[in-house]
Amino acid sequence: MSTASGGAGGPDRSSLADQTVVVIGASAGIGFETARQVRAEGGRVVLVGRDPERLRKASLELDPVATAAFDATDTDRLKQFFDELPGPVDHVMVTAGAPFYMPLEGMDLADARREFDDRLAVTLAVALYGRDKARPGGTLLFVGGTGGRRPAVGMAVVSALTAAQPALVANLALELAPVRVNLIAAGFVDTPLSGRLLGDRLDARREELRATLPIRRVVGPADMAALALHIMRNDALTGATYDIDGGQQLLPR
Repeated sequence: MSTASGGAGGPDRSSLADQTVVVIGASAGIGFETARQVRAEGGRVVLVGRDPERLRKASLELDPVATAAFDATDTDRLKQFFDELPGPVDHVMVTAGAPFYMPLEGMDLADARREFDDRLAVTLAVALYGRDKARPGGTLLFVGGTGGRRPAVGMAVVSALTAAQPALVANLALELAPVRVNLIAAGFVDTPLSGRLLGDRLDARREELRATLPIRRVVGPADMAALALHIMRNDALTGATYDIDGGQQLLPR
């Protein structure tokens, strides 16, 4: 699969035209919007999602070169996916997963252990199985969060993973070079997942953020996708964590 080139000056960073991006978690929200923006720039997309019907609907709009419906936490299936992926790709983005909030009182240790295993194992599996599929200068791009940086009741698992992901990404960037590895750390993003997590409290949360965030609006999937595409284009970026929260971390609790 060909990639855009800027000649003697290096790769063309102005667009993703003719590049191929694998999006894991592509059927809705951040993943879907990232794939849509890649397609708008003339790039190709490979879509991976857990729900076959939602993936089918996304495919009707995005016209991917390929799709695969499976749960990314099934690392054996993830290995098979990369093994069967034809040719090199330019970028791999992983948006799959949801935050795990649970206070110690009432915590199911098996659930907590599974969350650690799934989140870290998916990152390592994409690095291990995707490293030979990503072209030099391309990026493996993961999505995490910023909320766990402040200790609070119910945040033990999220906080530990929030601390671990940047360290993991920085180390992978050294091991996988010249393939790049980066992390986007988001605050609240107005996605269908947020709606499922908050239920009837969603509108109140939106209004609170509009009133208090320095940017005076809520961060949406388009903001996340724009940052993701910037990281894909700019081959000077690796081993780093990029916050996008509209200034949410600056606010007092």
